[in-house]
Amino acid sequence: MRRRRGRAVSGVLLLDKPTGLSSNQALQTARRLLNAAKAGHTGTLDPLASGLLPLCFGEATKVSQFLLGADKTYRARATLGITTTTGDSEGEILRERPVDVDAARLAAALAAHTGDLLQVPPMYSALKHDGERLYALARRGETVERPARPVHVSRLELLALDDSSFEVELDCSKGTYVRSLIEDIGEALGCGAHLTALRRLRVGALDVEQAVTLEFLRTVADRDPQALDACLVPIADALAHLPQLELSPEDAARLRLGQALTLRHPLADGWAAVFTGQQAFIGMAEAADGRLLPRRLVSQEDDPVAPTGDAA
Repeated sequence: MRRRRGRAVSGVLLLDKPTGLSSNQALQTARRLLNAAKAGHTGTLDPLASGLLPLCFGEATKVSQFLLGADKTYRARATLGITTTTGDSEGEILRERPVDVDAARLAAALAAHTGDLLQVPPMYSALKHDGERLYALARRGETVERPARPVHVSRLELLALDDSSFEVELDCSKGTYVRSLIEDIGEALGCGAHLTALRRLRVGALDVEQAVTLEFLRTVADRDPQALDACLVPIADALAHLPQLELSPEDAARLRLGQALTLRHPLADGWAAVFTGQQAFIGMAEAADGRLLPRRLVSQEDDPVAPTGDAA
């Protein structure tokens, strides 16, 4: 039987990923530094992109989907007049066109790309077609039909504009491809555009200002490896963007046993982060039709409380 390597460390590491590294490379580097047995990231950032990449360790991997699904904030820079095979500066140039864009025209294009949108995912993406990644097909020169998907851009703010480039900051829903958004804006302007820099500033309630770099982690690891645990954010803090619900010890014990609870107070249907005394995080539950259903519960080190009562 193969022994699992690494420590049973749990929590969320807010990493400021550098450009030039894939999300998985950044994850594996952080995992080795923490000597963690179990780890996963919460949605990829392209090697071109930098910024906030929450990494989940141990029990936090059970709730990584809720960070993956959170709204995000990006700062993006684009070059006008040039389109590429990948939609960013890593691709080959497809076409060059003259640029005649002023602030008023760009503002109108940004307004037209704010709100509910239908977006066609790029061929150079990790989505699958018949079991194969789209980027693998694209590298072979193949193109397949990709159905448009609904996304939402709640804010698209112009930060800078010069003769050949512009910079924006945006808040968007999960699944939004900023590369595709930049390409669509470029086409609306009649000159084309491609992404040249991307930085993720926020994931849900988490901000890049809270994040640490790999260089910082290496410095801490060289000085005192055990001190790396202090860099982890508690699982509950990483889920602050979701509805919160506190249960009595008795109801918490019932939920941990897999029992559904009847809600005493109205709660909108959907996911909720569940706690008990002293804000101890139990896990994720789903509210539906006046009941609370256990879904993604984390392991508890404390002794279980004997269940009594029948409502939450």
